[in-house]
Amino acid sequence: MSSATAAVATAPPDPTQEPAAPACVMSFNASDPSGAGGLAGDVATVAAMGAHALPVVTTIVMRDTAEVFDHHPLDAEVVAEQARSILEDVTLAGWKVGFLGSAETVSAVAEVLSDYPELPLVSYLPPLSWLDEDQQIPYLDAFRELVLPATEVLVGNHQTLTDFLLPDWDSERPASPRELAVAAGEHGTRYVLVTGVMLASKDHQQFIDNVLASPQGALTGEKFERFDTAFVGAGDTLAAALASLLAAGNELQAAVGEALAFLDQSLDAGFRPGMGHIVPDRFFWAMPPAEEGEESAAEESEAPPEDSGSKGASRRVH
Repeated sequence: MSSATAAVATAPPDPTQEPAAPACVMSFNASDPSGAGGLAGDVATVAAMGAHALPVVTTIVMRDTAEVFDHHPLDAEVVAEQARSILEDVTLAGWKVGFLGSAETVSAVAEVLSDYPELPLVSYLPPLSWLDEDQQIPYLDAFRELVLPATEVLVGNHQTLTDFLLPDWDSERPASPRELAVAAGEHGTRYVLVTGVMLASKDHQQFIDNVLASPQGALTGEKFERFDTAFVGAGDTLAAALASLLAAGNELQAAVGEALAFLDQSLDAGFRPGMGHIVPDRFFWAMPPAEEGEESAAEESEAPPEDSGSKGASRRVH
C-alpha cells in the first residue's frame, strides 16, 4: 500500500461533514388522539427502530383508548400535497400505509405511491367494523384495487384479513395464512403477515401464531402466549416496525422476526393511560434497568391473584 493510500485510510473523519441521515419512512395514517396507533404510534415506532418518520395525516379519528367513535377525512388533494411537498426535499427509503380515511384518499395515495415503485411498501389493514357500511365498502374496494398491487407486505389480524380477502369463506376450518397470501397475491401483494392465528392443537391452545406467508406457503413467524388483555395500536406498531426495517435494507424474513420481537416486548411493557385498553410501550428499551430489589417487588406486584383464573401468561397477544 502506498503512503498516499495509507494516509487516506488513517485520516481522521472530517468534523465538518454531516452524518448520514437515517432511513426515512413516509407513513400515511390517521391522527389518533389516544397516541396508541395512527400517526402518533407510527412516529414513535419508526423512531424507536432508528429511522426517521415523515407523517402524512389522512383523517382525524375521534377515539379514546377503548373504541373509535367517528372520523373526519381530509380532502384527498390535501393529503397528496402533504406527501409531494416533502418528497421533493427528502430522499425516501420506504412506505407505511395505515388507515386512509376515504376511497378518494386511497386513490390519491396510490397515485403518489406509483411514482416510487422500487421502494418497499408495508400496508396495514385495521379492523373497520366501526365504519358505516356505505363508507366501509367503497374504502375496502379502493384499497383492494389500488393499494394491494403496490404492497410488498400486507399486515393484519387473521379475522380482518379473512373478511377482506376471502369474504365468501364458509368453511368451518379457518383460512390458512397461505390461503390469505394466495388471495392477496391475486391483487399483486407479495406477502401477508397474519397476526392472531388461533392454533388448533391442544398442546398450543394457550398460544396464537403470527405468520409471514407467500402464495407458496408460510415462511416464518412467531408464537405469542395468549393473555386475556386487550391492546390498542399493536397492528400499527408491527407494520411501522417492519416498514422501518425494510427501509433500512434488512432482508424480509429477518425484518419480520425483529419486528415481531419488538412488538412482543412493546406489549410486554405496555401501559394503560386511561380507562380503556393497554398501549404498547415502544421505548421499553430506553428505560433504566430496575434494581434487583425493585425487580423482585415488581414481579410480586404483577403476579395475578391465585383465584383470578389467570394462567400467569405474559402480555403477548394483539
